[in-house]
Amino acid sequence: MLYSRPPRRGRISVINLREQGVGMRAAGSHNVSLKIVLAMGCLLLVGFSGAASAVTTECPDQSPELQPWSPGHDRNHQVHIGHGRKLLLTSSATVHSITISGGGKLVIKDRHEHIVLRTRHILIDDGGELHAGSALCPFEGNFSIVLYGRADESIPPDPYYGLKYIGVGKGGTLELHGQKKLSWTFLNKTLHPGGMQEGGYFFERSWGHRGVIVHVIDAKLGTVVHSDRFDTYRSKKESERLVQYLNAVPDGRILSVAVNDEGSRNLDDTARKAMTKLGSKHFLHLGFRHPWSFITVKGNPSSSVEDHIEYHGHKGSAAARVFKLFQTEHGEHFNVSSSSEWVQDVEWTEWFNHDKVPQSKGGEKISDLRAAYPGKICNRPIDIQATTMDGVALSTEVVYKNGQDYRFACYTRGRACRNYRVRFLCGKPVRPKLTVSIDTNVNSTILSLVDNVRSWRPGDTLVVASTDYSMYQAEEFQVLPCKACTSTQVKVAGKPQYLHIGEEIDGVDMRAEVGLLTRNIVVMGEMEDRCYPYSHHICDFFDFDTFGGHIKFALGFKATHLEGVELKYMGQQLVGQYPIHFHLAGDLDEQGGYDPPTYIRDLSIHHTFSRCVTVHGSNGLLIKDVVGYNSLGHCFFTEDGPEERNTFDHCLGLLVKSGTLLPSDRDSRMCKVITEDSYPGYIPKPRQDCNAVSTFWMANPNNNLINCAAAGSEETGFWFIFHHVPTGPSVGMYSPGYSEHIPLGKFYNNRAHSNYRAGMIIDNGVKTTEASAKDKRPFLSIISARYSPHQDADPLKPREPAIIRHFTAYKNQDHGAWLRGGDVWLDSCRFADNGIGLTLASGGTFPYDDGSKQEIKNSLFVGESGNVGTEMMDNRIWGPGGLDHSGRTLPIGQNFPIRGIQFYDGPINIQNCTFRKFAALEGRHTSALAFRLNNAWQSCPHNNVTNIAFEDVPITSRVFFGEPGPWFNQLDMDGDKTSVFHDLDGSVSEYPGSYLTKDDNWLVRHPDCINVPDWRGAICSGRYAQMYIQAYKSSNLRMKIIKNDFPSHPLYLEGALTRSTHYQQYQPVITLQKGYTIHWDQTAPAELAIWLINFNKGDWIRVGLCYPRGTTFSILSDVHNRLLKQTSKTGTFVRTLQMDKVEQSYPGRSHYYWDEDSG
Repeated sequence: MLYSRPPRRGRISVINLREQGVGMRAAGSHNVSLKIVLAMGCLLLVGFSGAASAVTTECPDQSPELQPWSPGHDRNHQVHIGHGRKLLLTSSATVHSITISGGGKLVIKDRHEHIVLRTRHILIDDGGELHAGSALCPFEGNFSIVLYGRADESIPPDPYYGLKYIGVGKGGTLELHGQKKLSWTFLNKTLHPGGMQEGGYFFERSWGHRGVIVHVIDAKLGTVVHSDRFDTYRSKKESERLVQYLNAVPDGRILSVAVNDEGSRNLDDTARKAMTKLGSKHFLHLGFRHPWSFITVKGNPSSSVEDHIEYHGHKGSAAARVFKLFQTEHGEHFNVSSSSEWVQDVEWTEWFNHDKVPQSKGGEKISDLRAAYPGKICNRPIDIQATTMDGVALSTEVVYKNGQDYRFACYTRGRACRNYRVRFLCGKPVRPKLTVSIDTNVNSTILSLVDNVRSWRPGDTLVVASTDYSMYQAEEFQVLPCKACTSTQVKVAGKPQYLHIGEEIDGVDMRAEVGLLTRNIVVMGEMEDRCYPYSHHICDFFDFDTFGGHIKFALGFKATHLEGVELKYMGQQLVGQYPIHFHLAGDLDEQGGYDPPTYIRDLSIHHTFSRCVTVHGSNGLLIKDVVGYNSLGHCFFTEDGPEERNTFDHCLGLLVKSGTLLPSDRDSRMCKVITEDSYPGYIPKPRQDCNAVSTFWMANPNNNLINCAAAGSEETGFWFIFHHVPTGPSVGMYSPGYSEHIPLGKFYNNRAHSNYRAGMIIDNGVKTTEASAKDKRPFLSIISARYSPHQDADPLKPREPAIIRHFTAYKNQDHGAWLRGGDVWLDSCRFADNGIGLTLASGGTFPYDDGSKQEIKNSLFVGESGNVGTEMMDNRIWGPGGLDHSGRTLPIGQNFPIRGIQFYDGPINIQNCTFRKFAALEGRHTSALAFRLNNAWQSCPHNNVTNIAFEDVPITSRVFFGEPGPWFNQLDMDGDKTSVFHDLDGSVSEYPGSYLTKDDNWLVRHPDCINVPDWRGAICSGRYAQMYIQAYKSSNLRMKIIKNDFPSHPLYLEGALTRSTHYQQYQPVITLQKGYTIHWDQTAPAELAIWLINFNKGDWIRVGLCYPRGTTFSILSDVHNRLLKQTSKTGTFVRTLQMDKVEQSYPGRSHYYWDEDSG
């Protein structure tokens, strides 16, 4: 029987059995039975010797070799555990420091009092070990390591680890295994601000719902059983029906009764007396339009609460409000509240400018202003405001005469105002409003969740992520006891301030993540009350102490596994001091000889001062079920570029803020102030050198991200950034360009929301050289880079597309995703409520990776979903939107042009995608398909769309090419003028095979094109390609190109490159098999190259170039391999005086025509 159930924690062991045997052999009558048990035990040991050995070692604190240790509290005690000593910490202690080496071991006693170990640092190396629980025997008690100390104390830092650390060096072992608890899950029911609709009931009516409104509520459950409306204004029969209804309600039921609008005109005595019998004192004398609310328990008149007020007329608010607290049969409290009101809404008028001084001392006549601005000022303003023209507030005084506004006066420093502006607060006519609510959790809220959360206990702290644009709408809650909760529910203290979505909306999963912050093993820094300066500028940016603790793992550690641990107040604003830091540790899985492989999982890392998890020069690490919350700097961070094969599985990061360490960590203010790492005199440029803080910062694509959530960063959720060469101590670990060509690891089922810049970015690199006179930017600032994945990271081998599957991006202010390739392909993704859903870009003067494309298929784009967000007093970006133009949070501004996909560069393929709820408003352009704003670069005619579906998208909002105005500026850059895409099957334009182009681009369009004014575009048929024209030794020429068929419709191009380059490039889209003439606004370039882009065999165009008389020419053709930077001459052009010979060519020999007389 002893072994019939598995020992859950391994507490039953061979050691324990022998101890029991020794204790029981004194009773001889029991010897026989005891020997049988031992014999059975021996048999089991023989049959399952491996299993028994594991049981023996499951719980480290049960080892018989351990000696109890209780060092007490002495801040000067420097502890060294070595020479094979094996100690069991049995009580809280304070020491100076602990070094465990030379075969020493420290184990924490479990199921004991809460043990708190305070120390400046712990160093574990050279065979030293620290254990709290194990993988098979999780630690069940409470254990905390508190790392104390200040940066400015006289204690010298360790040259490798620094101060305030747990260091695991060569040969060291750190095993921390806390309780098994769910790390994070999702809401399964929406949380509303104030919790009014969570687990309760909310009812609101205004006009059109007149009369006496009755709700019958089950007192045992707190739920509405029935409700009805009785129009006792219209008919006495309604009074009779009301009496019958009230009489039929069983005793013990709760009644909530209130009047909306008017209910007294045909209210007879029988109804009035019936309500009086229930406990009402005012219903008997209810008058015209009187607000009245009443709550009672049927059969118990003494339980009644009631409020009543007379009607104030159409110019004043009046409200009757009641509430009453009840308790369910399960002991849960709920509150029933009711209000009957006449509500007066108010609004400010526009500002009116005044440049006159009033003639009399009595001030300005309001009647004069009404006459000057008819219909714009109400008869009786509630309030008046005046300011200077610059917005400085002035004093005003309103004079009343016989109840009417007569005059107002404006004063500044006791004198009448001059040149000021004024506005008036006007009340609208009152409207009726009735509300009934049942709040089932008084000052508490029930969270309904997706997974079983029985492991979350009262006292635990949770964080619920934002589901709006602002990451600051994340909210913390503490778990309360709840007997009535199911396995997927918890009760928490307090009410939500914001809307947190708990459902799929318009086909997009927007459920808020809910993370656990509390663990029973805690590693934390001991902090000061306020900031103190331990590094440059630190207190310029933070008013709190940022010198926390940190854990660092060095190359050659013996074993490390962390799970079920909470880390808080960890990290420092110093490079290398992070909450968890694997520093140049090499391969951490089987390839490095680790069995089992190294992992960190089920961790709660929050309120940290420098990142969450740093993987630096380390590979093969498993980071699973980790919550990173409220951190400074990149949260999940790979550092130098060579980090590969690491797996981030089901990790959650949210509320990621800027830090000072790297340019990419810094916000705009930090970027400009911190100049020490720049060349003297150079001030870094915000949003160019800096501003890239991200939840997941991937310095190498060859890492796996699976089921992760980036739920709020000041900049970006997932950012794949490229180190052309390894940086820092990893210099030389791979050849130049390796990271730009290595294939992407697995990227599956990830989500990003509530980020500012983007949910996801694949683009850019970091500067890998120190600041110099040649390049003054700081080391590791953001620079340009391009990603082109190939097999084995070899650009000479076949391309290998980066596959992004099941990615969800919503409520990101700028982009859902910005992805630049190379082959970058998306499948089955979801985008909603982003400023711009998706931009796919190729980049470079030419598309960077020949033959590559970017594509998205089988995906959904939602312009403005049913998630309208939360209106806050300080929310400046709130305005009309959606199909009904109702109020909602907006991504950037009220007139920002929302786009589903924007075309940029190319070629791009969009296949089998659905666009839902894109609708333009007056003053705001919105479209499913659009183009990058202010675009100087090429637009590829092989940008193809096919099998596109539109749902709740007016045909006018399918496409928009832009127009001059806000955000579009003058719409006169080269890419703005040449925008085009190919509607392969006509699913956008209803014309299969057509091309959609800007309506004034006559290089593409022709008389048979169909204008679509709402799109500012045209639908055209034809065959199209591109011509890239490079003019050397001049970058400021303006090119005029004319299709010879339409000489009166030239296209002017300024060039794509900056004026500081030694050449300029022009990239028109052209119609094939046509002739073109090119002019310049200044002296024609002496050297010119023409590239034919997207031409097929047999395609041709005729190009005429205008040069002055006397020009001599040398024209040749070649093929340039941009990858190998090799050019091969293929032929020459010779002059002919016969135009028809231009069309005749031979291998290696072609003709050009030159008219010497005309030039």
